[in-house]
Order: sequence, then C-alpha cells, then structure tokens
Amino acid sequence: METEQTNPSSTAAQDRTARRAVTVFPVLVLVAGALGLLLPGAFTDWKASVPYLLGIVMFCMGLTMTPADFKGVAKRPWVVLLGLCAQYLVMPGLGWLIAHALSLPPQLAAGVILVGCAPGGTASNVVTYLARGDVALSVSVTSVSTLLAPLLTPALTLLLAGAFLPIDAGTMTTDILKTVLLPVLAGLAVRLLAGRYVDRVLGALPWLSAATISVIVAVVVAGSATAIKSAAAVVFLAVVLHNGLGLTLGYLVGKAARLGQPASRALAFEVGLQNSGLAASLATAHFSPLAALPAAVFSVWHNVSGALVAAWMARRSRRA
Repeated sequence: METEQTNPSSTAAQDRTARRAVTVFPVLVLVAGALGLLLPGAFTDWKASVPYLLGIVMFCMGLTMTPADFKGVAKRPWVVLLGLCAQYLVMPGLGWLIAHALSLPPQLAAGVILVGCAPGGTASNVVTYLARGDVALSVSVTSVSTLLAPLLTPALTLLLAGAFLPIDAGTMTTDILKTVLLPVLAGLAVRLLAGRYVDRVLGALPWLSAATISVIVAVVVAGSATAIKSAAAVVFLAVVLHNGLGLTLGYLVGKAARLGQPASRALAFEVGLQNSGLAASLATAHFSPLAALPAAVFSVWHNVSGALVAAWMARRSRRA
C-alpha cells in the first residue's frame, strides 16, 4: 500500500467518523429488526420493494468508487486474486459445513449458504481502516468480488444449496445483474461524470446505505416474525460460527501467503464480512422470508464482531 503524508487532525476526524459508523449501524439494524418483529404488519407489504432498496445501496457503493480502486488490482493482481479465491471458497464452504453440522432445516440451510456465496460487504473497508489494515487491498477485493457476483454467487448457491432447495441460477443471475451490477456501474459512471458534485455528498452515502439496509432487515424480519422465536437461537449460532471462522481463516490465508499484517487484516475482513443485504434480497425473492433470516442476523453481527476485532487489532498495532 502506498504511503503518503496525512494531516493528524484529518486522520483523527476520519477515525471518529469510522468508529461512529460501525457503532451506529448495528444499532440502526437492531432497531429495524425489533420494529419488524413487533410490528410485522407495517412491513410485510414491502417485500416487493426489497430489490429496489438493495439497488439504492449498490448505487451508493458505485458512487464511492474511483478508477484508483481498480488500479490497485493492476498493481497487485495475485494478491487481489488470492483475496477473491478466499472470499468465494472459504465462506461458501463454511456455510455448507455449518448447515450440515447444525442439521439446519432446508430454508435456513439455504439462507446460510447464500450468505456465504455473497460478495464482500462494504463494511469491510471501514473496519479494515480502523484495524490499521491495507485499505487499498480491501477496497479492490470488495469492488472486484461485487462485479463477479452475477457469475459466482448463483453458481455456488446452486452447487452447495441445490440439495436443500430448488435453485433457479439463471433467474438469480438476472436479479443480481439488475440489483447489483447495473446500479454499481451507474453509480461509478455518475462519479466519473460528476465527481465534483458527488464529492460534496460522499459523507452522507454510508448513512443512506445504512438506513436502506435497516429497512431491508425490517422487511425480512417482519416476513418471518412467527418463526423467529423457534429459530433465533440456532440462526444466531450459525451466524456467529460463520462470521468468526471466516475472519480467522481469512487472516490465516494472508499469513500463510506471507502478505504482512496490514494485508492479512484486510483479508480477514474481506472474507468474514459479507454483503448480507444482497443475500437477504435474494433469499426473500427466491426462497422465503425465513431463508432470509440468517442474512438479517448477519447484518447486525458482522458489524459488531468486525468493530471489536478491528479495535483489538488497532490496539496491538499501537503497542507494537
């Protein structure tokens, strides 16, 4: 990662903003989930709007992208490729193993596997920054894994979850193209054409994304409110195992490849933190609201665990 001189006051402000984001976002999602559970009737009619809400999130992601994010791929192609392989092998495989180990019902098993087959989440970039990790690598892997999602997510879901539920990989591919790839490319185009104006609102984009994902979680929880009481414990266990093992194995991949601490930390979060909004949207559209429950829980938990692990890593860096 290239180094450059930074203003200490600017860095401190960025630290505060990042910490605020990883603190407030889980709270927003928790509140949304509670509203969906307590007032399901207020959200059940919103099911059809979930893909459009996800499109807003992905458009915001596209607005934050710049050509520099992809230049990082050209500078270190094999490192980015390693991150992509870890992303699309470790988490799908863990999802399959956890679904079998916990003997999950078909809907929940498919939901857990679908979370694993999703691309990396943008929250990984924030917590990588807080952990003093390689942010440029994190952004590059997130960007490329998102662009590859229409090809890899349906194929992996069909391969690993097809034994639990019927999977229409073709329709899923079309949905990802419409709700992920096109909005991301549209956002990137707007950033390239009107970057001066986009720069003025960049600070608001993470909060718009957080609010939109919170609404998605409320809709998902409302759709499966009657089943949550019986399934909540096993879903939470599955999510904690999935996320925790993903963080650990992602870090170990970086260490085994001798990439150094910053890059290893970036890979930990790239592997362990998923685009759970996409998983929730796909599960709602292709399976059932119950199948989307693991993604809703993952939305909360991976931000909490990511913030805690990032704080621990940053503390170790300061001591070193």
